[in-house]
Amino acid sequence: MSLKRHMEAYLRHLTIERGMAKNTLAAYSRDLSRYESYLLSLGVSEPAEITKQQVATFGEQLVTRYGLKATSVARVLSGVRGLHRFWMMEQVTPNDVSATIKPPNPAKRLPKAISLSDVEKLLAGAGPEPGDEVAIAQDPIKVRDRALLELLYATGGRVSEIVNLDLDDLVDKSLLRLFGKGSKERIVPVGSYAQKALENYLVRVRPSLASAGRGTPALFLNQRGGRLSRQTTWQIISDAAQKAGLTGHISPHTLRHSFATHLLEGGADVRVVQELLGHSSVATTQIYTLVTVDALREIYATAHPRARR
Repeated sequence: MSLKRHMEAYLRHLTIERGMAKNTLAAYSRDLSRYESYLLSLGVSEPAEITKQQVATFGEQLVTRYGLKATSVARVLSGVRGLHRFWMMEQVTPNDVSATIKPPNPAKRLPKAISLSDVEKLLAGAGPEPGDEVAIAQDPIKVRDRALLELLYATGGRVSEIVNLDLDDLVDKSLLRLFGKGSKERIVPVGSYAQKALENYLVRVRPSLASAGRGTPALFLNQRGGRLSRQTTWQIISDAAQKAGLTGHISPHTLRHSFATHLLEGGADVRVVQELLGHSSVATTQIYTLVTVDALREIYATAHPRARR
């Protein structure tokens, strides 16, 4: 069996046994394809022929040849190590030659959040508030855009989670069912502002969009009546940011980061925020506490009479 076939068996394992999300699976497939090309260039045709040194050299080339950053190298090597563990467990190879290969430590980056006032400007740039009949009549599609951004900020959902929502995922007007990484389900609350924006969209705009399509259950529709894409969502946010006069990189993840940061600044428990974000480990969520600590430090330095140097 060729290297490619052995790698395909691992990807099937990730799909069936691990329930890995499509986007994550696609990334693993690309990374392993690069690994396969590297091995073939060395004349390696079977998993049992791969040596520890070859795996280590591949990790080095990810930086020197491909110019990947530490986070990307860590992701690629994680997939490679998972592949070799799988081969050992399936007795394709006698041992795991990648076991001692360590990825570089990525630099700790703080999530980029924007202030509440900037969030409000972004939402206003996306579309009219419910009740603004003049603006709604002028451009009804903006009602959808406003509801989309309100929901992203209200739930902290990933862009893929929000665009993949179906009507049945609306548990009631105040609760939403999201499916995260690995198809893990979680229920999140929806605030009153997002509730009103969503109701406005469902009543005033979605029926006309749905009439152009084939009856998809998707919550957010494009102008052809199909499911709204991630790419269109990015463009909606970019346009809203431009209209709001916001500088810097504003993305769907900006709203997710802002959601988490604002909750923690408001006194929410980190484990509650972990649950709302759909993080499997609280350690992932705790990076947001660094943001709030920095804010506390800045306030202390400017306000305490004996904090200044």
